[in-house]
Amino acid sequence: MSKEIPEKFRVGLCGLGTVGGGTLNLLADNSHEIQRRVGCPIEIVHVATRSPKPDLVEGIARSGSDPFAVANDPEVDVLVETMGGFDPAFEVVRQALANGKHVVTANKALIAEHGNELFARAKENNVSLAFESSVAGGIPIIKALREGLAANRIDWLAGIINGTGNFILSEMSAKGRQFEDVLAEAQALGYAEADPTFDVEGIDAAHKLTIMGAIAFGIPLQFERTYTEGISFITPDDIDYADELGYVIKHLGIARMTDKGVEMRVHPTLVSRSRLLANVNGVGNAVLVHGDAVGSTLYNGPGAGAMATASAVVADVIDLARQAMAGSTAPVYPPLGYLSSDTDKAVLDIEEIEAEYYLRIPAVDKVGVMARISNILQEHDISIEAVIQKEASSESVSIVILTHNAIEKELNQALSAIAALNDVVGEITRIRVEPFHANKD
Repeated sequence: MSKEIPEKFRVGLCGLGTVGGGTLNLLADNSHEIQRRVGCPIEIVHVATRSPKPDLVEGIARSGSDPFAVANDPEVDVLVETMGGFDPAFEVVRQALANGKHVVTANKALIAEHGNELFARAKENNVSLAFESSVAGGIPIIKALREGLAANRIDWLAGIINGTGNFILSEMSAKGRQFEDVLAEAQALGYAEADPTFDVEGIDAAHKLTIMGAIAFGIPLQFERTYTEGISFITPDDIDYADELGYVIKHLGIARMTDKGVEMRVHPTLVSRSRLLANVNGVGNAVLVHGDAVGSTLYNGPGAGAMATASAVVADVIDLARQAMAGSTAPVYPPLGYLSSDTDKAVLDIEEIEAEYYLRIPAVDKVGVMARISNILQEHDISIEAVIQKEASSESVSIVILTHNAIEKELNQALSAIAALNDVVGEITRIRVEPFHANKD
């Protein structure tokens, strides 16, 4: 089925902050190149913003403060949502889809937590809900998973998908600084918000991992099932011990298909120094994907910023414009074709996963402590790969253990027993280790 070829593709933009402003500027600055690639001009015809910016909206046909006016505008072909948050973004997107408009969004939280409903609404109205810019900024990881790797069975993916957390750990590693000190610098530089919870506690990364995992494994979006752990407990000592063992600490989002089900987890992770992912520093993002046919591929680049994210927003708009120029009515983004609601692939509880572990145990410096700890681990079928025990600088010493593969539930039981020993004098630190095997099973 075909329809009339448009003379131009008309965009309604909701939100004129960092990403929205970048989108507007990119469409203007590269208009000639974009038109050459699409076959028709892409024009912003309606803008809604809560903060009036006359210089930016000069020459645009319609502008105002009401995003619903954009969603209901019959002259708009695609609504671009860069407002962020849920209110009013969720209702605005729902309304646009109900009106038969395509939607492009940079809103990772909206997709991760409400995407199942919105994709169903898109399917009902035979339109696309595109979201490349919601994950990893300027890195085209959604297109890679949807298109470039479409012939592969994805075994696992792992990503540094929050620039703030990566900046903090990179600075701690390079300069031996404390977490709180680097966080304050990240806030001063604008990398971290005044309330940094979403970044340093892994919530932002969990939103992005939820989206990537759903695409990779054909499962519904299940943000509530994604295990999330932050980096605020990491110390310079942990970074030094990891380095001595041949690792760096990165805050990773990891999704893995196993015989038991799907692992979906965000947490600090020991990564071998020999891995390319270990050498992605600063505010950069990177995603490593392992497909059964292609093997491992790495996608690296800026994960945030006005123009990097706008690049992904405009790429989605271009895809939709090309579809319109081809006269097709089929959604370029299949609404549910790769986010299946009919699947038996359960997302595993964190206690069901198997991993290797780094343990730092503060203990009294006396004979027999290590033997008692080793016996408890052995009772739970946990074997030791390496041990570091420095000379005590006070009455206590840190015993650092690297384990072989173990079930998390068994490790938790062992750690409870170790913590109950009279000779253990502080909180035990546990960090998972990721060897990136092709398939653990």
